[in-house]
Amino acid sequence: MSDLWRAFRKDKAAVFGLAVIVAVVLAALLAPILAPYDPNQQFLDGLTDDGQPLPPSARFLFGTDRLGRDQLARVLYGGGVSLLIGVLANGVAVLIGTLLGVTAGYVKGRVGAAIMRFTDLMMAFPALLLGIALAAILKPSLFIVALVIALVSWVQIARVVYTETLALAERDFIEAARALGASPLRILTRHLLPHLVPTVLVYGTLGIATTVLFEATLSFLGVGVQPPMPSWGKMIFDSQSYYLTAPWLVFIPGAAILITALAFNLVGDGLRDALDPTQRGRR
Repeated sequence: MSDLWRAFRKDKAAVFGLAVIVAVVLAALLAPILAPYDPNQQFLDGLTDDGQPLPPSARFLFGTDRLGRDQLARVLYGGGVSLLIGVLANGVAVLIGTLLGVTAGYVKGRVGAAIMRFTDLMMAFPALLLGIALAAILKPSLFIVALVIALVSWVQIARVVYTETLALAERDFIEAARALGASPLRILTRHLLPHLVPTVLVYGTLGIATTVLFEATLSFLGVGVQPPMPSWGKMIFDSQSYYLTAPWLVFIPGAAILITALAFNLVGDGLRDALDPTQRGRR
């Protein structure tokens, strides 16, 4: 672990990305303390005389939204919702993809072929359209949105793990374990999965950025997190008609999504380089 950290911290961009992630997570966790107001509180003086949102000021640092609510409070609370969905959905997707990929790669035969043909079938559907359809069928909520994202995001990691498992299954140490009478379950858990940890870790980190963006897209299209719960994508959706008269309503949550996704990508690239020395310097 110490060797991994030493290799990781040499990548300044990855360290910067990790610092941004820590800052975003702390801001989300401390939202009840950092937020100046309740995110759903509507202020009587939170709009201009003609009903327009207030611009950023000393009282409302990020301005107010179309209902006169404090934008800073909603960004802080929305960050927690977006991150929770992103991490939860990506964790489920990585778990499903890893289990199916390693099973198909090790068992092979009809079982492996059936799993991978199902994976190919899932990859043939546009993930966004499938996610919208599932979200429209199911009643949208925080955990339903996370489940929908997971169900359309596991295919990539399954394909990668399958390829890695095929290569590992032919290695001498696996053949030696078979010759010594190790059960398939023991070979999977004690010999194959530990060698897949670096790949799963890297793709799991990179996948968080994708799931955060996916959640923002679903919320922007109106089939994600439902009001009054704030999320960054939902905030952009609610404010899209104000992008000319009140651009901060779109720019601030959009910048939060961009910065968070970029940070996770930088950390994922850094982990990839730290875990695989042959990849260093190839960005």
